[in-house]
Amino acid sequence: MALSDSVTTCLSLPVHYLICKVGFEKKDTYDINNILSENGEVCWQAVTEHVCYLESDQSVDYIKSIRSLGPVCESVYLHFKSLTKEQFVIQYALWFHWTNCTELFLEIFDVLQYTQTTEVALGLMKLTSCLERALGDVYLLIGKDCPFLLRDLLASEQLAVVFGQAVMNVLRVFIGSPYGLNLRNVLWHGFASPKEIPAKYCAMLLFLTAGLGQLLQTYLLQNKCILVHRPYVIFVSLEELDIFPDLNHEAVSIAEELVNLSSFVLKTMIPFWMAALTAFKQSRYADCVILLLPQLEVGLRLLFTTTNKCPNRLLTAESSALYTTFDEMLAKHLDNEEVNQLPAVLEEPAMEFLWDFLSHQEGPRIRDRLSHGEINLEAFPREVANQIVAFAITLLCRFSDEDMFAFKEHMVIKPLMKCASCYCSRFHPISRLKKQVLECMKSIHLWPELPTVPEEHVQTIKGLEGNTEASTLIFIISEILSQLQEYMPQNCCSSDDPINNVLTERLLTELCDTRICTLYSPRPVLEILVVLRKISTQCHQVSEQVIASTELRYKQWVSKTLRSRQRHNYLRMLSSIKFLSPVLRLILVLMTLELVNIHLVCKKNPSDYQQYLKFLKSVLQYTENLVTYTSRDKNKWDETLELTNKTLIKIKRISDRKLMLMQLAT
Repeated sequence: MALSDSVTTCLSLPVHYLICKVGFEKKDTYDINNILSENGEVCWQAVTEHVCYLESDQSVDYIKSIRSLGPVCESVYLHFKSLTKEQFVIQYALWFHWTNCTELFLEIFDVLQYTQTTEVALGLMKLTSCLERALGDVYLLIGKDCPFLLRDLLASEQLAVVFGQAVMNVLRVFIGSPYGLNLRNVLWHGFASPKEIPAKYCAMLLFLTAGLGQLLQTYLLQNKCILVHRPYVIFVSLEELDIFPDLNHEAVSIAEELVNLSSFVLKTMIPFWMAALTAFKQSRYADCVILLLPQLEVGLRLLFTTTNKCPNRLLTAESSALYTTFDEMLAKHLDNEEVNQLPAVLEEPAMEFLWDFLSHQEGPRIRDRLSHGEINLEAFPREVANQIVAFAITLLCRFSDEDMFAFKEHMVIKPLMKCASCYCSRFHPISRLKKQVLECMKSIHLWPELPTVPEEHVQTIKGLEGNTEASTLIFIISEILSQLQEYMPQNCCSSDDPINNVLTERLLTELCDTRICTLYSPRPVLEILVVLRKISTQCHQVSEQVIASTELRYKQWVSKTLRSRQRHNYLRMLSSIKFLSPVLRLILVLMTLELVNIHLVCKKNPSDYQQYLKFLKSVLQYTENLVTYTSRDKNKWDETLELTNKTLIKIKRISDRKLMLMQLAT
């Protein structure tokens, strides 16, 4: 990791030349009045004339275009620096409304008045993400399913219809094309240091955004349509993201010391780290995370290239090759099919944290959502920023050539290190299934507390109490539980009334506390998880339907508004759910036991796996039928018991043949 001292740039020579040199080669002074009319409108034709094309196929010649646009960018930059804030607002504020982020673009003007390179880079990252989001909204005026990648969005026919192809080509010189300046990717992936991003490019993108607003207004008026902005993504269930203790001022001050000592940090990137920590102290949480995520990527890329012995991958890739980004660094294998060594170095808890916060579809996917403009920056939660900063501090401590013992044992750092070392995934499908079954069990445990009529009324229903089907049902459940005893925690086993004393929330909680490896789950495991989660969802829906129906019918019973047939059906329901409750609880316990041993499925032959999957799908079919039978419209309680008995017999048969996953463990 001593490499962190010697690296002076993460831009390869060609990329460094493109960003830092080409646009400065022409020394001409460009007159701003050539591209800005007297009434403050952008003269797009004069701008597009600077885009050059290859003679061979008329595609954009990016190097010549950057060279030609260089003086134009400088002119725009100087123009903005000559304006007061009031003048800028009067002339340009209206044309930023289409972005739904007017204040952000006005703040970027403020940044350009000074020479703080870190703030310029931050402004560019925020500008590109908000611009991408706004362009996506424009795309949806005509098209459906907005492209996820900026390069595909800028190359779309839909945006060319609204703005014109020549205008889109100007944008692609600056962002969205790996052949151009590619400012968005170079910054968001942490390749550029603060001094390597010319402020004039930030000024030009600010200018172009205003020009796009002018073109869009014309299009909207001509076509009599309104631009609708998609709602922002909101982080729900913030308590699920609460891993590390809240960071106080002392913890952040220690982090600032660590930045200067840790070999996880490239020296050229120290200003970004310091700016991120300053933003956190100033309660600018979106700014903090926007600055910090690319630096985590840089530090991990340094680890990745060191452990996998590919130092050349530390630099930006050329347009013909892939960047080394989070996606590749978190993968199991390298692009040459060799095993990625980074997971072994980071260890499982850190890998699971990264997968949770960056990659899993049900996780916050912070980097994606921030970089694509999906989050309201003004309302970014402190809780999320706290987790990212705390995790970064643990990496600063772990990966250093210096002796970090004193820091690791510090009273405010030690709890962070402990939390990091114990982290378990919260957003992998395995973890989500655990959450689902626990929530479902809580719902079913509410049944005994539901209001109900006196028991003597229920007993008046003939043919249910003591009938063969009900007795068989209880007997089968007891037999299955007897077989499962050896797979359950000893403190959850009971010979007295096993149905009510074993099939409990306590048992599920103990089973769900078992740590299960979630990294790189193979396809068979993921296929099984899909089915198990569907089963859990159906069980929960059955429970919620039972609760709703029971409460409604009881109110109608008390108010004497039930007809004779409805009263009879209500009593059958009350009798039936006494048997349905242990069945649903048994299914949840079986699912959780199988979950604990889920990776064993990969060690069995394909025929066993297919039989097992087929069995699970039959249980899913049963729960789907239950949802139908127990709905308020159907109320088929006799059919529910009949179907339940058939399913339990099937579960017992599979169990006897040792095809249940927990029995395969022996």
